[in-house]
Amino acid sequence: MKSGQGFLLVFSITSLSSLTELHELRDQIVRIKDDPQIPLVIVGNKSDLEEDRAVSRSRAFQACQSWGDKPYYETSARRRNNVDEAFVDLCRQIIRKDVATRQIRDMERGIRRGEDRPVRRKKPGRRKLLMETGRQRCNIL
Repeated sequence: MKSGQGFLLVFSITSLSSLTELHELRDQIVRIKDDPQIPLVIVGNKSDLEEDRAVSRSRAFQACQSWGDKPYYETSARRRNNVDEAFVDLCRQIIRKDVATRQIRDMERGIRRGEDRPVRRKKPGRRKLLMETGRQRCNIL
């Protein structure tokens, strides 16, 4: 859990207790990661067993909304229905979060367009410091 960047939380639509266990698992993930916005996808598996359903879609949607409007997929591992879609959604969330985190980190370091940042360039015999701004460069010798 500690090194995971995103999580598929899977329960069986034929077992209410499996959804209840997800609540505890999600709380544990948020606590360990110290991030309530961790990429999550909630998956109700065994959609091919509709006649044995114990968890209604509305109940599953309520859980997703209470966790920050997380996406919900009903899948069937047996029929391979929606399995790829759930993984793709999770990957997209991870990528979006990674890009946003990188942008924040760069802004905190002052490396964004329009700000001065020193770039050292080595030339034989003299030392030159090039200051880059958003649209222009100025050489400082």
